[in-house]
Amino acid sequence: MSGISSDSIWLDRGRCRTGSPNKVFCMHTHRPVNLALTKFSFPLAAIASITHRVTGVALFVGVAALLYLLDIALASDEGFAAAQSLLAQPLIKLVFIAILAALTFHIVAGVKHLLLDFHIGDSVGAAKIGAQISIVVTIVIVAAAGVWLW
Repeated sequence: MSGISSDSIWLDRGRCRTGSPNKVFCMHTHRPVNLALTKFSFPLAAIASITHRVTGVALFVGVAALLYLLDIALASDEGFAAAQSLLAQPLIKLVFIAILAALTFHIVAGVKHLLLDFHIGDSVGAAKIGAQISIVVTIVIVAAAGVWLW
């Protein structure tokens, strides 16, 4: 068949289609089967945007944990004491600060996304600067809150 190139595969009609009576077009074999995401180099703005989504999911779980802690604290005086002693543990403090960091980044990146909706900072260079500002502001706020809470 003259319509099939040497780098195409010919298996069945499911992978090939007929363009005209004399030509058959098939899929090429050199296309990737799956994408290795670790091989890509994402720009900082893309990483910040993905992190904004991840912190949203983390907040969903974190708010559930905080509401459970609030329920314990509001149930009785003994529950308040139990919640207070639970929050005094270093690991629980770190989890609380991690939830606070997720909340802070989510709010700061959310404001950046709102500005993007108004076409403020939607160029490639401005997106990189906006991502850098979001990260720095988050680090400063979380460090200050961590010092205050610890």
